Amino acid sequence: MSMKLAGRCAIVTGAGSGFGAGIARLFCARGAKVVLADINDQAADAVADEIKAEGGEAMGFKVDVSDNRQVKAMVDACLEAYGDLHLLVNNAGITHKNQPMLEVDEATFDRIFAVNVKSVYLSAIHAVPIMRANGAGVIINIASTAGVRPRPGLSWYNSTKGAMITMTKSMAVELAADGIRVVAINPVAGDTPLLKQFLPAEDTPEIRQKFIDTIPLGRLSQPADIAKACLFFASDDAAFLTGVCLEVDGGRCI
Repeated sequence: MSMKLAGRCAIVTGAGSGFGAGIARLFCARGAKVVLADINDQAADAVADEIKAEGGEAMGFKVDVSDNRQVKAMVDACLEAYGDLHLLVNNAGITHKNQPMLEVDEATFDRIFAVNVKSVYLSAIHAVPIMRANGAGVIINIASTAGVRPRPGLSWYNSTKGAMITMTKSMAVELAADGIRVVAINPVAGDTPLLKQFLPAEDTPEIRQKFIDTIPLGRLSQPADIAKACLFFASDDAAFLTGVCLEVDGGRCI
């Protein structure tokens, strides 16, 4: 197995489950040392323990990505444990239940924007200076097809992902001179803890199949699909790619 990320130190947020866990596992398998950051530290620790049992270098870390001090502590923990920071994956995200836009209360709106959008700003505040000093780094934002081809009932969630896509492109042009690449992945919905909230009704086999029928390749995304795209972006194979927002969606956005 090629060790494409040997010697790289990474932070993956939302790494206790779903896409984040898949990304962290693959990064470690390819030689990276990874901080698995999650608001659910028990989940992050459990995944980190599995990685370590397989010979990888990983540690769990509790973080609310919308809190400046906690994000700083997360970056400091990576530096303390592994000595550097080369890769940052902004994967942590939440949504509101699929419902009419006017029924989403203000507190929920604020929380979704704090977790999905402000987190990208906060992680940049603390990670970019380290990468700038190194003259290199890769930031991968896990946005969504929701920011490209929105589904009804998820208006405010869709808007956060649109913001992530624009942030990716804007950061990419601003940080290019520093040798820092910024890219995004736009997954179609996967069989992760968020799926129940994306569906327009109860999670029954029939409703799920109607959702799957909107994806030309005929299935939901899997953590491995997203992790492989992230591995490519994080590696030197993607050295000339920045500002790219890649749909990993089985054709959903066509």
